[in-house]
Amino acid sequence: MTEGKEKKAYPADMMEKLVSLCKRRGFIYQGSEIYGGLAGTYDYGPLGTALKNNIKNLWWRMFVDGRDDMYGMDAAILMNPRVWETTGHVAGFADPLVECTKCKKRFRADQLEDRTKCPACGGTTGAERQFNMMLSTRVGAMEDSSSISYLRPETAQGMFVNFKNVVDSFHPKMPFGMGQVGKAFRNEITPRDFIFRLRELEQMEIEYFVKESDWSRAFEEWRVAMNTWIDVVGIDRARVHEVEIEDRAHYSKRTIDFEFDYPFGQKELYGLAYRTDFDLSRHSEASKVDLSYRDEEAGEKFMPHVIEPSFGLDRTMLAVLLSAYTEDTMGDSPREYLKFHPCVAPIKAAISPLLKNKPELVEKAREVYAMLKKEIPQIMWDDNGNVGKRYRRQDEIGTPFCIVIDFDTLGETPEHKDTVTVRDRDTGTQQRLQISELTNYLKNAIF
Repeated sequence: MTEGKEKKAYPADMMEKLVSLCKRRGFIYQGSEIYGGLAGTYDYGPLGTALKNNIKNLWWRMFVDGRDDMYGMDAAILMNPRVWETTGHVAGFADPLVECTKCKKRFRADQLEDRTKCPACGGTTGAERQFNMMLSTRVGAMEDSSSISYLRPETAQGMFVNFKNVVDSFHPKMPFGMGQVGKAFRNEITPRDFIFRLRELEQMEIEYFVKESDWSRAFEEWRVAMNTWIDVVGIDRARVHEVEIEDRAHYSKRTIDFEFDYPFGQKELYGLAYRTDFDLSRHSEASKVDLSYRDEEAGEKFMPHVIEPSFGLDRTMLAVLLSAYTEDTMGDSPREYLKFHPCVAPIKAAISPLLKNKPELVEKAREVYAMLKKEIPQIMWDDNGNVGKRYRRQDEIGTPFCIVIDFDTLGETPEHKDTVTVRDRDTGTQQRLQISELTNYLKNAIF
């Protein structure tokens, strides 16, 4: 890990503050809240959806569209159940579970300080057993064992089972990869810590296919790329740790976890694994379809090995929010704001008339708003309250720039005619810019 800035301690009530801000400002709501909610599910509001899409789009540009060796995928959530039998998920995708003999509540055993004592009522827990985390469903009209399917617990297998399709369609040269962003589902025993551990989650994953002899070089290249991503998306470098994993999944010969300092402890953010040829070999054997790769130029045929960079989108959201959350004093009063990198900020700039009861100011502000909106869609109109309150509200949702149309814009001060005030979120400094310069100024600052 590259050394970064000094790590600052979180406020003692950090998670409470963040959860409150996210609900108040329309980032994240508890799922099904009016009915008491459903554990492990959250809904993304208008600003949360914008932030999430910005992160996804940035990831896609960096790792798929921005490379010549990557192919995008969007595989189905429901798959033939033999996929999960072949990979061992049906038999072994499990967490250790214990149940309290008194209150009957269930817990993940590996998350308890004392595995024999119930943290809820103090009762005694029963024997530890394995709990399969896949969510099952039924497909079709029949209600027997043949109709059982599963909501995928990971996006990776959709790429493995399409390996031959992509090779046959595009004839890619080795090495090459497939990238996908999509939903995954895990029946977590005890979902917790806001959007960190969910039952419905979203993943951004890559399966990168290499010759066995090239795996080490490719692994290092992706390790560097993942570190670059951490900086680009705005995750606090000082809170990130690379951890070499010794207790690896059975298919992995090397795994690095990128762990982040959350307020509730140092936990996994991303993973980078060398999966060998496990998945393609197993699917080839089980399906009786040859998934090996033929290199016509070299005149050789082999089963590709795989490097898997895996990014949790929801955990990225949480790390970005925690990294952006800032408290400081501007003027005489404290402020709470989100210091997003401009490229992921859900709102790039807010446009305001100095006074909303002056038609000439409103008309000019609307003109500027319409001009910018054509080029930069994530522009907000804001005329609620006085200018100071607008600034604080926009700071809180992470808007990098506030643009105000005042009487000088209309020519009250001749040298300032057709200029606007542009305020910087982080410093509070203001400058006057020509309206004709605004679009390029914002594009350069944001992208």
